[in-house]
Amino acid sequence: MIPDGSGEPVEYEHIRSAVLGWFRVNARPLAFRATSDPWAILVSEFMAQQTQAARAAEAWERFLVEFPTPPALADASPAAALRAWRGLGYNRRALSLRAAAREIVDRHGGHVPTDLAALDALPGVGPYTARALAALAFGQRFGAVDTNVRRVLGRALFDEMPGARELQGAADEIVPADGPGEWTHALMDVGATFCRPRNPRCAECPIQPWCRYAARSRDRADRGSAATPPKRRAGKPAQTPFESTSRWLRGRILDRLRDAAPSVWVSFADPIGSHPPATVASALARLASERLVETRDGAPAEARLPID
Repeated sequence: MIPDGSGEPVEYEHIRSAVLGWFRVNARPLAFRATSDPWAILVSEFMAQQTQAARAAEAWERFLVEFPTPPALADASPAAALRAWRGLGYNRRALSLRAAAREIVDRHGGHVPTDLAALDALPGVGPYTARALAALAFGQRFGAVDTNVRRVLGRALFDEMPGARELQGAADEIVPADGPGEWTHALMDVGATFCRPRNPRCAECPIQPWCRYAARSRDRADRGSAATPPKRRAGKPAQTPFESTSRWLRGRILDRLRDAAPSVWVSFADPIGSHPPATVASALARLASERLVETRDGAPAEARLPID
């Protein structure tokens, strides 16, 4: 790519215009995109870390009714945070978000910090979430690189997938000075809609005219290599039924505790689904070691959500 007078590749402005033009017509209607409140955006980013965006958006609205500010969550018990997290899975995120809220209260006067380093230092916040929050909540020119964005920019801008530092530099450079938050959402939607890990929809993608990956695909097609039948892949091994997994069992334990009255000890002496008492006991012990539950002294088969 040839730099223009600003020092950036000339394709960047074309890519920005094409992506934003497409996004303004086709943006996914996710509830949390309508807010500019830094706390609400931070909550949405925690929820979307390992959960589909549409599912996270539904839980996000309920969560903010109960915890509309960092102090509201900071003052709540771990049990209250876990109850409000129901349906999202990966429940340690609820405790990390509560820990972040407490640090926001203790170190930042109850307001989400604007500085990137301070954001990155919050519990549960890594480089991606910090940059996403800086762009979405504060309009700062940082590129938020998650798995999808890494794939989009790595394919579009490079002949081979670059290292993390080089890719992050390109992601920061291509962010428009005006509207970094809109760009962040737009690039994520391009990744979710077109630039899939397998069978990307290059012909429909707004970046296609400037994308190096798409150009290589066109070259292969012109040479006739696209007509070569793909190699047969070995059959996938049969998947383990979800109900027999540890993740399923952990979810059922936590849901049973969510349904119980606060502070009430619940017995787990019986099987749960196909899991015998010994397996249930092991799952309880693991949950207790992660501070997602408390087990009763002298009665390890009895548990409750943590109240401290």
